[in-house]
Amino acid sequence: MLQGKRIGLGITASHCTYEEIIPVIESLKDNGATVVPVITHSVLTAATRFGTGEEWIKRIEEVTGEKVIASIVGAEPFGPSTPVDCMIIAPMTGNSISKFANAATDSPVLMAAKATLRNGNPVLIGISTNDALGLNAANIAKLLNMKNVFFIPFGQDDPYKKPNSLISDFSLMVPAAAAAMENRQLQPLLIMRYNK
Repeated sequence: MLQGKRIGLGITASHCTYEEIIPVIESLKDNGATVVPVITHSVLTAATRFGTGEEWIKRIEEVTGEKVIASIVGAEPFGPSTPVDCMIIAPMTGNSISKFANAATDSPVLMAAKATLRNGNPVLIGISTNDALGLNAANIAKLLNMKNVFFIPFGQDDPYKKPNSLISDFSLMVPAAAAAMENRQLQPLLIMRYNK
């Protein structure tokens, strides 16, 4: 499905979802893609109950077989010299969604996304944010209407305890990436994520 494709994978600081991302990286590779990981500064430096940045970088590099890009300077060549066929950002936090929707490029992940759009290639977003249906709803709406920006289908993960929270179904990353590279949004976009 992704044979011969070079995929950028941006990872932002939704630490609780990293465990879901590792098998999806394996799936991207199993489908023939080269996966180039890019991280935000907070991924690099945070130590949480889900692990340290150092531990996650080691796992990500092991599964991708590529060195993690952790600087804006390292991500900039995604534009002119080492483009990717698709830039996936998953998980993408509300903070990064807000910045991306408003043209900020203050992290390696956002620089890689900007460079990818500059080339006319797709950016695929896998959201994971507690304020998606709050203040960030306007930013998500902007991105839904942006050329060459697509979403991994998403839904509410806990509508009673966290009514503004949305998260993508990361298991749909491979078909969503294939669709994005065909310039189409994988449907349905809104899915049931909540397990009673």
